[in-house]
Parts: sequence; C-alpha cells; structure tokens
Amino acid sequence: MATTSAAPVGRIMRAPKTAELIATDLRRQIVKGQLTPGETLPPEVQLMGQYGVSRPTLREAFRILETETLITVRRGSRGGAQVMTPDSSVAARYVGLLLQLRATTLVDVYEARMVIEPYCAQLLAKRRTDDDLADLRACIADLSHLVEAGVEAVPDPARWSDLTYQFHVLIFERCGNQTLAVQCEVLADIVATHLQQTIATGLTVGRSATAGFKRTIRSYEKMVVLLAAKDAGGAESHWRRHMEGAAKEIFAEQPKDRPVVDLFH
Repeated sequence: MATTSAAPVGRIMRAPKTAELIATDLRRQIVKGQLTPGETLPPEVQLMGQYGVSRPTLREAFRILETETLITVRRGSRGGAQVMTPDSSVAARYVGLLLQLRATTLVDVYEARMVIEPYCAQLLAKRRTDDDLADLRACIADLSHLVEAGVEAVPDPARWSDLTYQFHVLIFERCGNQTLAVQCEVLADIVATHLQQTIATGLTVGRSATAGFKRTIRSYEKMVVLLAAKDAGGAESHWRRHMEGAAKEIFAEQPKDRPVVDLFH
C-alpha cells in the first residue's frame, strides 16, 4: 500500500534578538503608561544590570525605540533616554512608502480624507463638549488675528497652514473614535507634507488671496455653529463641501497626477 508523506507544517523561525526583546519590554511599559512622556529612563549601567546585557545591545534597543519616536537619546554627562509621546509622522512616512509602491497620487490621498474626515465631523457634532467648541473658537481667533494684522503680515503661509491644520486635527481628534482619528492624522500628515514643500518652494500670498482667507474663517465659524447645535448631518455635509473647496486651492497649481513618491525620498 502506497504511503504519502505529510506536508510540512513547520517553518524556520528566527529567534528575536536580545535588543528586540528589550525594546519590546520598554515599549510595553510606555504603552501601558508605566513610563510616561518626559520621564528619563534609568542610567545605561543600571539598565544593563537589570537586563543582563552589554552596552552595545542596550543601545541597539534604544535605536529601535528611537526610530519609533518612543524615546530620544541625548549623549553626554547629562544625557540619557527620555520617553516621548508617539508621533504620527512616523506612521505617515511608513504609509507614504507603501503608497509609493502603488503609484498613489496626492489627489487619491485627499479623496480618502474626504471620505473619513466629514464622518468624524458628524461624530463630533454628536459628542462635542464645551471644551471642544472653545478650542475650535480659539483656533479661529488666531486665524482672524493673522488676517487682521494686514496683507503684509498674512504671508506667513507656514503659520496659516499650521493653524488651519490644527482646526482639522481638532475635528478628528475630538470625534470620539480613536481608530478614525489615527487614520485621519496619517492622511492629513501626508497632505501637510505636500503643503510644507509648496510653501518652501516659494508660495506667496497677495491681496487677492485675503478674500480666500476670510472665506475660510467664515466656513470654520459656520462649522462651529453646526457643532454647537449638534447638527450631525449639517456638520458632515458642510465639512465635505469645505474640503472639496479646499482641494481646488491646494491642487490648483499642482499636477493632479503628482505621486506621493515626490514627498518621501
């Protein structure tokens, strides 16, 4: 009677390096809040003794955590490893690299934002607090002061871009759904990188643009009114229209097929 050999059920496994295990342990403590942002880790000598490893192994673990922006390491007598708040820009860069492989365009990324962010606005309208409204109004006040300073002061495009970006951040960070908030933040970071590069290459602002600034502020003010009234449908519709209008300005002088690869190189 013929016999057949069983198909292999195992595969070669790589044992994690000691540095990776140390990084995993420290990462777990940071995520659980046992190590908090701003806190300095024990001296290297102490950690070497606790983990039973050499200095090169410990520093390799530090490098892993540094690439994840979970710690920053300062050298010297007053140096040490300090815990940081995780930065979404790391995720944005990694996602950007994945999008590069698919020849994704910036317009494609913005379209994804227009699907997610207006829905975040709807959730925010249902769940917003007085503090949320106060923070949004404070952002609008900062924008208004920038415009009121005069046309010569308005061309601080970087400042304007930062403030408008902050308004978007408040909408998706305060919506009450952390999964959507993180997705929005990653996509927004990719588009923000595009805007920063546009500004760096010489974006100028003239008198004709002042009306556009004021129009943006009025749109933000209307958004706050809708949120204050807890008009979820109105907030979602308005924010979608706002983003559609913003897209025309963002990509007005840019090729619509500009790939993400131009941003991350």
